[in-house]
Amino acid sequence: MASDISNIIKSEIVNTLESLLSVSAKIISSDLVQNDDFGQEQCINVESKFEYSNTESNWNFFIPTISGAKFEYLMLGGIADLKDTIDDEIADAVKEIISTICGSIVTNVNAQGFPDISDTKFSLTDSKIVQCNTQENNQHLYKLIVALNDEEIPLFINFDDTSFPFVEALSSDMSVENNTESNNENLAAVAPANGSVIASLLGEDSVDNLRLLFDIKLRLSVRLGTKVCLLRDVISWDIGEIIELTQMLSEPLDILVNGVVIGAGEAVIVDGKFGVKIKYIGKEKIN
Repeated sequence: MASDISNIIKSEIVNTLESLLSVSAKIISSDLVQNDDFGQEQCINVESKFEYSNTESNWNFFIPTISGAKFEYLMLGGIADLKDTIDDEIADAVKEIISTICGSIVTNVNAQGFPDISDTKFSLTDSKIVQCNTQENNQHLYKLIVALNDEEIPLFINFDDTSFPFVEALSSDMSVENNTESNNENLAAVAPANGSVIASLLGEDSVDNLRLLFDIKLRLSVRLGTKVCLLRDVISWDIGEIIELTQMLSEPLDILVNGVVIGAGEAVIVDGKFGVKIKYIGKEKIN
């Protein structure tokens, strides 16, 4: 049975939209549909190629005019007019969002260590404006309804036969928020069986209350190094100044959550972006 990455796709769509558009986002529904569900409007078709486990797969994203215009409007801070036709600015905004979504999916999938979908990479192969209802050969087309600050917009993703086994569970009426709540319930149910110290100390009612905090967002940062400087040195700095830090190249980097050190890791490169590989959390070192 193929590994299921449908929840990863949903989560990264939501996370990316919240991050780039500065809104609250939630997937209301995601269903397998037919081409005629597109309607008569134009779409921005962003084609992407995923490589994993010695094979390739093509994903096609179709972003209707109403959704693409909303993306650009929010990326500009909501200070411009909401457009009713697709132009180059809307196309560029959509392409940036899809690229970020794909990169986040790849990073998350690789972190899971799935045996049948590993060493995943992606690239955007094309981006064009098309008439939505004239597209053919959409093998497995999903329609996602996404709420951005309670305003619902549609997105379409088409998967080929290679990727379909990994995403079949996308066809569901459950939102990412509901999936997260379900997962948290499972974690809470397993905790007492594993002898969880928290569960034994707080009691069942308190664990239920604690579950309400699981979706609180925390800011993760990685500290390259520190240095104590005199004020007279700081005010003398100019462009091009090199500041030597106390951190050695071979030493692990501090991982902070909301400014509090919670572990250490080492810097890595993931799809051209900086990342951090966790070496240990708290006092528990990972070998």
